[in-house]
Amino acid sequence: MRAMPISARRALASATEKGADEIARMAETLAPEDTGDLVGSIAVTVGPKNTPAHSHPGGTRTVPEGAAAVTAGNGDVRYAHLVEFGTRKAPAQPFFWPAFRVLRKRSETRIKRAMTKAIKEEWNK
Repeated sequence: MRAMPISARRALASATEKGADEIARMAETLAPEDTGDLVGSIAVTVGPKNTPAHSHPGGTRTVPEGAAAVTAGNGDVRYAHLVEFGTRKAPAQPFFWPAFRVLRKRSETRIKRAMTKAIKEEWNK
């Protein structure tokens, strides 16, 4: 990352954050709204920072520079994975991974376009 020009790093961060925001908004739309706590726990963490404790997928993680993570759950909402995948007594209500799967390609394309544009601009200086 440090070897990349600042303009390319900014383009990467901007495109990544925009894609993560779209995924988070769709996950919020798909999430069940019983109390609204689950919807309110869906967050975007832009690096370099840590994701919320007890978040799905994978708990607390350090998001590297130029990356973004979408998580559901936090210290108060520790059941996002149970809603997503269900339990023996409660059926699954997928919201997180469907949003990711629907918007993944779009986000990847946006990032590639932004990086290509930044590299071309840097090259032509």
